[in-house]
Amino acid sequence: MKPMLKLAALAVALATAWTAHASGAPWFRWKNRLNHTILCSKVSPGDAWDKFEGPYSDSRCRKEGMPQ
Repeated sequence: MKPMLKLAALAVALATAWTAHASGAPWFRWKNRLNHTILCSKVSPGDAWDKFEGPYSDSRCRKEGMPQ
């Protein structure tokens, strides 16, 4: 039973290290086709929106580039 416990502990440690290394998703500016409103979001706000600029690394869409 001890080898299984060690293997489980190793799997948990590796999974934790892998998720700690992952970076965030980039932000993009989206432009509404109807009234030309621009907003900053990681995902599309809906069907009436087109990706306008990006990627950005911050939620205000001011720092260009991918998040670290």
